[in-house]
Amino acid sequence: EITSLLSLCGGQFSGEQEIHVNSPFWILNIPSEEMARGLMKRTVCAKSIFELWGHGRSAGELYASLKNYPMDKMLPYLQSDSTYKVHIHTFNKTLTQAQKIKKIDALEFLPFKGKVNLKNPEHIFWILEDYGMNPNNVPEEPFHLYFGRWVHGQRELIESYSVKKRHFIGNTSMDACLSFIMANHGRVKPNDVVYDPFVGTGGLLISSAHFGAYVCGTDIDYNTIHGLGKASRKNQKWRGPDENIRANLRQYGLEKYYLDALVADSSRSIWRKGMLFDAIITDPPYGIREATRRTGSPKETVKSVERSTENHIFVSSNYHLSDIFFDLLKFAAEYLVMGGRLVYWLPIYRPEYTEEIIPRHPCLKLISNCEQMLSSHTSRRLITMEKVKEFKDQDENSYLLDGQYMPYRGHNSFREKYFSGVTKRIAKEEKDNQK
Repeated sequence: EITSLLSLCGGQFSGEQEIHVNSPFWILNIPSEEMARGLMKRTVCAKSIFELWGHGRSAGELYASLKNYPMDKMLPYLQSDSTYKVHIHTFNKTLTQAQKIKKIDALEFLPFKGKVNLKNPEHIFWILEDYGMNPNNVPEEPFHLYFGRWVHGQRELIESYSVKKRHFIGNTSMDACLSFIMANHGRVKPNDVVYDPFVGTGGLLISSAHFGAYVCGTDIDYNTIHGLGKASRKNQKWRGPDENIRANLRQYGLEKYYLDALVADSSRSIWRKGMLFDAIITDPPYGIREATRRTGSPKETVKSVERSTENHIFVSSNYHLSDIFFDLLKFAAEYLVMGGRLVYWLPIYRPEYTEEIIPRHPCLKLISNCEQMLSSHTSRRLITMEKVKEFKDQDENSYLLDGQYMPYRGHNSFREKYFSGVTKRIAKEEKDNQK
């Protein structure tokens, strides 16, 4: 997420960062404080950002680094008419108050002229100490030490958009934190047009609209698009008259960014040819809590939608997981603008996972592949791809010739494998209880 935001705002990782990528503290090269604040207003993965004044692998190295920091950059924050405090944060270790005071006193060589104010200071300085990632083997001295001026931090974004407080939700409404991470992976910015082909209750549209993008979506489920049928909330039988996607955006003051949501089959494009979307951000159904289906032939069984005012009729057929994802890639290759991004979740049966099964397309470059564990044997991977080549007619079915099309077909049975794992776990728990 942070890499995507850095590429959006013009920053980058420092060359030294590769040395300790597993550290919770990262060093970034960002041209201005304004840009740093802009990054922090968007990220949900980072907790705080600091202007780094010095760092080292020991206290001596840290102090030497601080003495070499340009005095003209320090002085504006050390004036006699200002107030400040120094805060210590240790990762993977707890210090006593006496130890903290000793470390703060060791910084007396810095020319602080202002007054200490612990409750409401103008400037806050932090000592950050990294004691590694292993709680069972905590070293006496930290691996890395940093000192800097606190610039910005935020975590309110997630809480204010909590799904629990949302007007219209479904069985699989996306967690607010993950929605913002996906929008950041997609590098969504003001005046973009963002599309979700499996829109559901519109949770992914909200995060994109928050960043100033115009949003739209489609879904095969007539009830969901029109806010009809059974409710997903506990103790509520049917959806209310104003439970719909538009109401969700209105709840957050984002209705002006809402284009529309249409009933449509993602496997059969309804859009005119051309590069229409700046980002496609979606969470396709896996067949666990929401069925995977598409419009079928008239010969197949006709099903009527429950409690529809239009008495709406549709014909559906099975839609294999592999077909869902390859149709999605083909659609993105054709309809994304150059440099536009596709961000989606790919369900994985972990014992069979290899990187080779990630669906590919000649017009799309794989940017990132991040895992979220669902259980001991299943996970889903957040896949981010970028359009790097203009779509030609010959690219339409090019993936069928690719050796990488067949490996993912094994995941068409993801539902069966998912529930087989659940069944085995229940059986094991019952067996353990009998002991």
